[in-house]
Amino acid sequence: MDPTHLIDALIAREGDYVDHPADAGGPTRYGITEAQARAAGWTGSIRALPRATAAALYAARYWHEPGFDRVAERAPRLAAELFDTGVNMGPLTAIALLRRVLRALNRQGRDFADPRPRGPIDRPLLAAIDAFLRQRGAPAETVLIRALDALQGARYVALAERRPANELFLYGWLANRVGGAR
Repeated sequence: MDPTHLIDALIAREGDYVDHPADAGGPTRYGITEAQARAAGWTGSIRALPRATAAALYAARYWHEPGFDRVAERAPRLAAELFDTGVNMGPLTAIALLRRVLRALNRQGRDFADPRPRGPIDRPLLAAIDAFLRQRGAPAETVLIRALDALQGARYVALAERRPANELFLYGWLANRVGGAR
C-alpha cells in the first residue's frame, strides 16, 4: 500500500504554518515540528519547510520505520489508523495501543499468544494480527480500529485533564482523529 493518499490527507488536515501559543510542540508546518524537521536534517526555517520534505518525513518516520507498511499488507485500514495515531501520539504509542487491544481480544490466549506489551512491530505482533483477523472474520479490522479509537479518545481526554492548555485542542483531536473522522 502506497501511503501517499494518507500523507496528502494528513497534510491537508494539519495545514500550513501554525504557531499556537498553547501548543507545547511549538511552531509546525504541515504538522511537522521544528524538532522533527531538524532530526530529519532540515536546517532552514520551519516556515520554509517544503511540502515534499514533510511528505518524505511522514513516509519514512511514520509509515516505513514503525512498520505500518507491514500491517497494511494484511489490514490497510488498520495501518491507516496506526499511521494517523502515530503522527499525533508517536508511533510507539500507536503500537502500544494495538498491543494492548490484541492482548485484551485474544480470549485469554485461546486465539493467539499475548503480544508483548511494548516494542516495535515484530513477527509475533503481525502473527497476532493475522490470527485475530482469521479468527474473527470480516468485521475484525473494524473492531480493532474502534478499540484503538476508544483508547486514543481516552488518552486525549487525559491529556486535557493533566494540562489545562490542551483543552484548547481536545475538540479538534476528537473531531479529526477519532472515530473515522480522517
